[in-house]
Amino acid sequence: MTTHAHPLLRPAGQPARVANVELFFDLVYVFAITQLSHHLLEHLTWLGVLQTATLWFAVWLGWQYTAWVSNWFNPEHLVIRTMLMVLMGVALLVSAAIPDAFGERGLLFACSFAAIQVGRTLFVLYSLGRGHALTPNFVRILCWLLVSAALWIAGGLNDSSTRLLLWLLAVGCEYLSPMAGFPVPGLGRSHTSDWTIDGGHLAERCQLFVIIALGESVLATGASFGHASHPGPAVWIAFLVSFVGCVAMWWMYFDTSSTDAAHVIEHSDDPGRLGAYFHYVHVLLIAGVIVCAVADDLVVAHPLDPVKAKYAAVLAGGPLVYLLGNALFKRVVYRRFPLSHAIGIAALLALWPLLPRVNLLVAGTLTTTVLVLVTVWAAYYRRRGNGVAHAHTSG
Repeated sequence: MTTHAHPLLRPAGQPARVANVELFFDLVYVFAITQLSHHLLEHLTWLGVLQTATLWFAVWLGWQYTAWVSNWFNPEHLVIRTMLMVLMGVALLVSAAIPDAFGERGLLFACSFAAIQVGRTLFVLYSLGRGHALTPNFVRILCWLLVSAALWIAGGLNDSSTRLLLWLLAVGCEYLSPMAGFPVPGLGRSHTSDWTIDGGHLAERCQLFVIIALGESVLATGASFGHASHPGPAVWIAFLVSFVGCVAMWWMYFDTSSTDAAHVIEHSDDPGRLGAYFHYVHVLLIAGVIVCAVADDLVVAHPLDPVKAKYAAVLAGGPLVYLLGNALFKRVVYRRFPLSHAIGIAALLALWPLLPRVNLLVAGTLTTTVLVLVTVWAAYYRRRGNGVAHAHTSG
């Protein structure tokens, strides 16, 4: 499907660049990631994990849908810039409500998030008008978002257990509907071939969010070290281990697939489908970074404490989720699940039951070692394969 010229859309034929206002907009998500990691740290139970995951999906969905809109619309235009500022302000309310989202601030979280999703879509439809090629797609999106908004708000009005159930349904509604093309009776469904996106812009936006998440790992490590009154050798080693783990995660993502991702989307026959895959796998990848930030906080703050079962889940689970997300991302880019990541995942699964026998420092060192070895393995085979031309045989 093609789109005719529109004053608010990005100029046709020109590569879409990430604008400064988009970087400014992302600042609110720095706060959101910090809130999520602290929420998980304070609720290290299976219920707490499920609640934090639900909140994370909501945060990601709000950012994700906006990223697609800014891929089509020109963020340098005053109208679109104003829209992003308004969304940023409401997203700040969403982020502020995260610590007590399953308590007294549930309705604030739900109403603010619903306002972002529905309000942005209504604005787009008003701006496009009836005759534009993108309009049917956004009409279908609006129908699904109205259903999910009702679920979000109903959850905010109920107690925590019912709230979790309704919010899980809302997440499923918003996260799964794009896979089916937002089907609506009488309006049909959208096709990914209709989603005329700029691959370079979308890939770069995802990369920037990965940087935001890694920043939380740096912040957690630095803050925990700074709070130590008289850091001894164990704290210094824990600081180094946590920092090396963060570097390994950055290297694993940005040394290979992040650069090739834009090229793959831009040269795809169906860039919309690949763009959707990117968003689906990044929600998992970034979740792994968030859990790793919690692990860093624990290791640096209490390096010599014994590893409880819930700590073992964080220490092994964070790197495991990150490796899985990164592997799926490379599967999309290179069409092959990397062997290095598969072995790394197996190693973490093997280590998991052994971690409660050691202290947090030893456990953090072991899981970080797995990340480093996977990173080195993948980087070695990438250079031996000499780039994209041999990426299908890389580790």
